[in-house]
Amino acid sequence: MEENFEQKSEINNNISDNINKSNFEQIKDTKKEEFINVSGKNSESQNTSDPKVDINISNDTPSKSIPKPQKEVPIEKKPFQEFINIHLIPSLKEEINQRGFEINNIQLQNTNRPIAGDKCWVINCEIKDTCNFWLSFEKDDISSLKSISLSRSNQKPSIIESFLIDEKRITLKLIISRVMQRLNGQKLIGIN
Repeated sequence: MEENFEQKSEINNNISDNINKSNFEQIKDTKKEEFINVSGKNSESQNTSDPKVDINISNDTPSKSIPKPQKEVPIEKKPFQEFINIHLIPSLKEEINQRGFEINNIQLQNTNRPIAGDKCWVINCEIKDTCNFWLSFEKDDISSLKSISLSRSNQKPSIIESFLIDEKRITLKLIISRVMQRLNGQKLIGIN
């Protein structure tokens, strides 16, 4: 009985070895086929149940370059007259109107600065029945030296003051807030 058991055990081991070798050969062949297909060479598969891995590497298609969207230029970097006429003057009008005052006249001119008399760019603003102010730019550049003069209605200005001399970065909001601060500081609009 023991002999019979040993014979059966040996037969089972041989069958198992043959199956393992066969499976190993099939796996080996499949891996070899996948390697060949990945490298771009064609070969026929012995095992049709396994999916093929076909990777076509092609450098024929041109790469599409996506243009970067251009950033909008900050309004402070726009040309001087465009900045003043399209952005600063309308914003000043709006701010003054929101405080309940009416503007009779506001304009940019290349003329003589009040009091000093030198030629520069001047925004002259006349607020109805309240005051006048002159915001002057030495050059056609918002970062150039600036000054402001104020007066009551129907009077001439008597003082010229520096305007935004310590600021590194001049912005639309900064100019407007400081003009309003100067008008308010002289009690020409609003109360201190």
